[in-house]
Amino acid sequence: MLAVLIDPFNVSGDQAKKLASEVERGGADLILVGGSVGAGYRLSEVVRGVKEGSNLPVVLFPGNVDGVTPEADAILFMSLLNSLNPYWVIQAQALAAPSIKLLGLEAIPTAYLIVEPGERSAAGWVGSVNPIPRRKPELALAYAWAAELLGMRWIYLEAGSGAESPVPVEMVKLISERTNLNVIVGGGIRSPEAAEERASAGANVIVVGTHLESGSPYEKVKELRKAIK
Repeated sequence: MLAVLIDPFNVSGDQAKKLASEVERGGADLILVGGSVGAGYRLSEVVRGVKEGSNLPVVLFPGNVDGVTPEADAILFMSLLNSLNPYWVIQAQALAAPSIKLLGLEAIPTAYLIVEPGERSAAGWVGSVNPIPRRKPELALAYAWAAELLGMRWIYLEAGSGAESPVPVEMVKLISERTNLNVIVGGGIRSPEAAEERASAGANVIVVGTHLESGSPYEKVKELRKAIK
């Protein structure tokens, strides 16, 4: 699947509506909404805009407890497993859980891992991460196995928004082949070739965001879809 990530701090509802229409026309499968800083700002407005502009499912990508709205279809219920701060491992989740349960949002149990150079991204800095070294895919696998044993169903491998290097192909392949987790890969995927390599390695979802900020979102999504499908 091809997912487009929209940060509600950076776009208005009208801009989200236009972008959603463009990426749906280009062949995106779903839209993630969320961010690391100011995630709650205009969140409901942006989700409404996405739904007005497309028929794509909207899944929340929460950066904190304010990243929840009943207007979305589901939420990645994530634990940042390689954070040095327990808040991002379990406390934020406990604080958000009552709202998610009462709102009836579908929660998707997801392990979240930040890989080098993601520690220099907003998510890495805010999340106080101990990044997974790029040359140590076995460490990512250990975390993935732990997530699997804890009952999580998805793992999100993140190199950081706009990262100079995406998650290594070898890491994606190892986790895909040696766990039963569904694999999401995002951060630094700027070309159809980079997307295709990670899809071929076993990624179930490829996420793009920053790459669409310049040029035609329709054309870029069309190219990416052709590559990964």
